[in-house]
Amino acid sequence: MANKTEEMVESLVLEVLPQEYELVDTEYVKEGSDWYLRILIDIKAEDEKISLEDCQKFSRIVSEMLDIKDPIQEQYMLEISSPGIDRALKKERDFVREKGKEVEIKLYKPIDGQKEFEGILLGLTEEGIVQIEFNNRVIELNKKDIAIIRLKVIF
Repeated sequence: MANKTEEMVESLVLEVLPQEYELVDTEYVKEGSDWYLRILIDIKAEDEKISLEDCQKFSRIVSEMLDIKDPIQEQYMLEISSPGIDRALKKERDFVREKGKEVEIKLYKPIDGQKEFEGILLGLTEEGIVQIEFNNRVIELNKKDIAIIRLKVIF
């Protein structure tokens, strides 16, 4: 049920999303007894950062649109936020945008006794294979085997 809801909300959000923003992800999940609709947005310009005011402004726009269209039956909490500096990579466009950056990967099951990898993202193939440079060699991991892949935070 959540995937259909996410897809429907994503298409509605794209109709009202101002040109300078990018829709990063939409998530509709139940946590305990509560439903949450989480929408992650970012600014398209690489030299700009999204602000709290941006999220508040967009929250008002989305909230009004969802009140009018009323696409979700259950009561839910709406959360609009940025993906953060350690953003998870989920969609094909994430892998294109973040190519060449350091990533952290956690697998569902270990490969050769290892479940966690850090390396440079080289890309995502059409077959769903994530390629990273790890310990001076290229390794390939099936995207289906990856629990989470996110940008590494470097201080």
